[in-house]
Amino acid sequence: MNPEIEYELMKNHASELRKAAAEHRRVREAMKGNKSERRSLFGKRRSA
Repeated sequence: MNPEIEYELMKNHASELRKAAAEHRRVREAMKGNKSERRSLFGKRRSA
């Protein structure tokens, strides 16, 4: 496989992993609900 394609695939995969991790974090925060102290920005924005 040529390096350019491999690099593009790697970048794409990394961004997909980042998105999945962010989504997972949001879900976990939402599941914690009111017990979470760290929901400052996200929580305020959702409820506003």
